[in-house]
Amino acid sequence: MSKLSDRILSLAESETLAMSRRSREMKSNGCDIINLSIGQPDFFTPNFIKDAGKKAIDDNITYYPPVAGFLSLREMICKKLLRDNGLKYTPDQIVVSNGAKQSIANAVMSLVNPGDEVLLPIPFWVSYREIIRLAGGKHVYVPTSINNEFKVTAGELQKYITKKTRLIIFSSPSNPTGSVYTKEELRSLAELFKANPQIHIISDEIYELINFGAKHESIAQFDNIRDRVIIINGVSKGFSMTGWRLGYLAAHRDIASATEKYQGQMTSGACSVSQMAAQEALNPEPKKIEETNEMLKAFEKRRDLLISELRKIDGIKTYQPKGAFYIFPDVSALYGKSYNGKIIDNSEKLSDYLLEEAWVATVPGAAFGDPDCIRLSYATSMEQLTEAMKRINKAVDKLS
Repeated sequence: MSKLSDRILSLAESETLAMSRRSREMKSNGCDIINLSIGQPDFFTPNFIKDAGKKAIDDNITYYPPVAGFLSLREMICKKLLRDNGLKYTPDQIVVSNGAKQSIANAVMSLVNPGDEVLLPIPFWVSYREIIRLAGGKHVYVPTSINNEFKVTAGELQKYITKKTRLIIFSSPSNPTGSVYTKEELRSLAELFKANPQIHIISDEIYELINFGAKHESIAQFDNIRDRVIIINGVSKGFSMTGWRLGYLAAHRDIASATEKYQGQMTSGACSVSQMAAQEALNPEPKKIEETNEMLKAFEKRRDLLISELRKIDGIKTYQPKGAFYIFPDVSALYGKSYNGKIIDNSEKLSDYLLEEAWVATVPGAAFGDPDCIRLSYATSMEQLTEAMKRINKAVDKLS
């Protein structure tokens, strides 16, 4: 057998993708699995975006694109950032990639040296930690509380900053919690980062359009730290374009140039057809797109259903997320209970139990750095969610 590198042997598999794989395997064996583990909208890509992709093929836009993305798309991204976020960027500050995940990896690889410390407020998206490891960095966990909707404060962060702190990565709206930072909360964080000029900020805003409250706020709006902020965004979630694999970052020219250089050696440019489709997606104001508005309304109804049902189950503590399409309830009160000799003593055991006993796929909170919780995605139909909650309630009721 071939000897694999230490790098790949130390790399953890994405727990969300692993659970989705297990769900597919059980489903292929005849199990009626309801998959609440994957962050993928169940809606189709809007027709006007699909038409743009078809036109790109008919117009033979099928050759290698520039590594950083077509100029027309980067100009459209600049237009979107100014129109929707009040942020002024130029095309040379934009790099288009094969999904937001690659944009994050490009930024981390361009900024982090071996031994550098990267702050990760808990809970965090599963891939942040592994990307940091690949760069040779050291992740530093910063605890948060469900009582504050898992949002980190400047006071909490301050305790973990050292001379080696190079970067912080966080998301708003958040995966896995659905939490959304307010302008004042971001302002407080910005003041802390202003006083620590060695720290860069990766602001993952891929769920920007799935926001049930006030308008989306970006930490890049604060001029005194703008040059150290790397905005991550894309079209996967807000436009239901997960399979098109199209993300982007906006950053200071030096950082954008570095990520372009890195991407040029890894993958080159993103799919030319996807770029033309994304350009069309970003052209209209979001509120003028009927399909995305309907999708947002559906997600809000689904959220409300899950919260209502979860609050009926003894041992599960939750809150009301204001964005994305996840709920991250605290299930630690169930630990120590058992059924048929199986003891539920952590989030992995609970997720396994729900998959095997209720045929509902969830993701253990430990995957996101918080062993007291599990993540449920409501990116599926009301019918599926209603049935899933019946099954979860019944399975939890069996525990004693």
